[in-house]
Amino acid sequence: MMAGPPPTSPPGSPPAPPAAPRHADWRFLLAHPAHLVALGFGSGLAPRAPGTAGTLWAWLVFAGLQDLLGPAGWAGVIAVSAPLGWWACTRTAQRLGVADPGAVVWDEVLAFWIVLWLLMPASVWAQLAAFVLFRFFDAAKPGPVGWVDRRFKLRPGQAIGWTQGAGILLDDLVAAAGTLLAMWALAWLMPAMGIL
Repeated sequence: MMAGPPPTSPPGSPPAPPAAPRHADWRFLLAHPAHLVALGFGSGLAPRAPGTAGTLWAWLVFAGLQDLLGPAGWAGVIAVSAPLGWWACTRTAQRLGVADPGAVVWDEVLAFWIVLWLLMPASVWAQLAAFVLFRFFDAAKPGPVGWVDRRFKLRPGQAIGWTQGAGILLDDLVAAAGTLLAMWALAWLMPAMGIL
């Protein structure tokens, strides 16, 4: 007797995670729109420091579209990118079988867009300082950034779900808040110390 096709999940339910974690590559990137978004349109496939590559991609896109969109346009892009990113990051993490895959960089993209949107107008040097600070907060995860990151980790026996998808985004949003606070402090301290 021939075995039938393997059972599938009911429509709308999350896909079953693979038996072993998958590796993100170009084929995976192009297999589903969620992957394309979550992997930062390919920037997350960088062999080293994908988070830095995703942040650089975000900066380049922002610089390229800044004059075209303006502050109101960027507010709209960010408002759409947050729920879109939650969906894309959750689905991509489920398909990779990893709760917070390194190749998923939409969290860096969204967070750095917010930083630049709130920081502008700013010189290239100020944007570079924001880039360095954001990468520090995102990578080192000091204080509240680390607390949020730990809060959304998988517990034993738990499946990757919307909570982990939210966690992928939230720690970077807290890193963005830390970056903006640090930039504000620098803008206040440097003139007070006679540096500017």
